[in-house]
Amino acid sequence: MTTDLDGLQARHLDALEAAYAATLQRNGLDGVLLYSGRPHRHFADDQEASFATYAHFLHWVPMSGLAHSWLLIRPGQRPQLYFHAPDDFWHLSATLPEEAWVERFDIESGRFDRPPALPLGRFALLGDVTEEVAASLGARLNPPALIAELDELRVRKSDYEIACLVEANRYAMSGHLAARDAFLAGEAAELDIQLAYLAASRQRESEVPYGNIVGLNAHGGVLHYQHYDTAPATQRRSLLVDAGHRHRGYCADITRSWAGPDADSLFPPLIDAMTALKQRLVEALAPGMSFRALHERMHHELGALLVEHRLVSCSAEAAVANGITRAFCPHGLGHLLGLQVHDVASRRATDGTPLPPPDADPALRLTRELEAGMVVTIEPGLYVIPMLLSPLRESPVGADIDWRRVERLAPHGGIRIEDNVRITRDGADNLTPEP
Repeated sequence: MTTDLDGLQARHLDALEAAYAATLQRNGLDGVLLYSGRPHRHFADDQEASFATYAHFLHWVPMSGLAHSWLLIRPGQRPQLYFHAPDDFWHLSATLPEEAWVERFDIESGRFDRPPALPLGRFALLGDVTEEVAASLGARLNPPALIAELDELRVRKSDYEIACLVEANRYAMSGHLAARDAFLAGEAAELDIQLAYLAASRQRESEVPYGNIVGLNAHGGVLHYQHYDTAPATQRRSLLVDAGHRHRGYCADITRSWAGPDADSLFPPLIDAMTALKQRLVEALAPGMSFRALHERMHHELGALLVEHRLVSCSAEAAVANGITRAFCPHGLGHLLGLQVHDVASRRATDGTPLPPPDADPALRLTRELEAGMVVTIEPGLYVIPMLLSPLRESPVGADIDWRRVERLAPHGGIRIEDNVRITRDGADNLTPEP
């Protein structure tokens, strides 16, 4: 069935216009100017770093990578887009797509290295600009109360946003399957697997929503592994790929782990068990659920898995209580997902009350109750990370761990299985296609 993306986006923009009007009125403002942002040059160089368009700008204008552009929002008036498209023979200027949303905006194309003048009134300016620029416009720069309200507006996704996330997931999964196939075919280095992913998902490396993690063997135990070996591994024990895609600015964030032909016999059953654990957590999702409580449930299920696979000899409850599960999985269960991979407003309640992570789980990125319309990642993990496990070996807890089995798993690095899931009125809808 073909999705009526234009119709969904029209309703999305209708809702944005109404929400911004109410928000601006509550904050005593006549309008807000959103800056798309600009690339920054490397220190002492003339080359620019990778660039991500400001997400509040992207909420309106679905052109990821658009720089030096401005969007003026005033209640009761058509949005005014100042579209940076200068005459240039060094670079190809941006062009507007032939899409229905363009007709919703008053658009002025040209060179906008500097912001447009604002009409008389009380305005805010949001984005990566200086106080001097804001003062020259007579605007308030990045007022925290306004940003907090606009962040909260992005927490619950419209049907249009869900459609974009579904498409981002579809492309990302194509990349994951190509990465798997390159790994299993043999003679592929991490760089080759990364290139296979990019080709199948149809994106440049500068366009991915975050740096793809492509970890062979022990590299899968480095949570944010950031390199790509250029020589094939002598043994193919395991592959962990954490990689995504952007569609109209919306991010997919998927992780898969695979066993290779040289894997220890302990490893493939653990992948199956972690996949089943992930699925149980997805099926448990519902509005009103505390994500902190779900994260704690993940640890208890991980403790049971460690017992079942004879990695520990204590009870599952003891494995949680004495810190064993957190040594095997030091990260949080997941996070909000949308225009940013780790999306905004994830550690505060709807009314703005801060919700810091628990002391035992400082890396937990989502601490609020789930609501219909949220999109979250569910990503349980199981890793052999020497710097976390070694202290346990020297403690009384170490007697409960089968170190010989742990050492057999160490060359495989770890396992992470991650899906992107929408919270619905009565449960959840997994946006990530199988496998």
